[in-house]
Amino acid sequence: MKMRRIGIALLAALAGTGAGATSLERMSVERMTAAAPVVARVRCVANTARWEKGEIWTFTTFEVEERWKGQAPERIEVKQIGGRAGPVVSIVPGAPRFRPGEEAVLFLEPRAGGAFGVTGWSEGTFRIRRDARTGIESVTQDTAASSVFDPQTRRFRAEGIRAVPLERLRARVTAAKNGMGSAR
Repeated sequence: MKMRRIGIALLAALAGTGAGATSLERMSVERMTAAAPVVARVRCVANTARWEKGEIWTFTTFEVEERWKGQAPERIEVKQIGGRAGPVVSIVPGAPRFRPGEEAVLFLEPRAGGAFGVTGWSEGTFRIRRDARTGIESVTQDTAASSVFDPQTRRFRAEGIRAVPLERLRARVTAAKNGMGSAR
């Protein structure tokens, strides 16, 4: 019950700050490739959350399996706002969360202290799935599960990349990195 009260108080505080009116411009793979100094295929090793300057932050350690763009060490740490520290849970919409063993392609930006942040948060997060029968790997962007309101049509529509072969995403990143535009 105490956690529920904290959550309700947090929502009320956010509503008062105008946080509910925040909107982000959708970025294409090509635009994210240009914005992110590092694009890598990674595997989650561990998560830890802690208080830092009055906010909860989650620190996720990844092993870098492939570097598609830029330089990154063998192991990286991604710092994202939100998480669970003791009995307090901070949920930040759009901030990706990872489980140990999970694989993803991440568009990354360096942060102070040597950690990385994910470009566009859930937009720069592509979960890797492997078909058990064929072994073929595909990716789904975290934003594919979210609906976006289109003010022109006044309707919600699903956006984001869903179940695209991993190699197709790699080709788009490579083409964008090399300045050739989209390789669809």
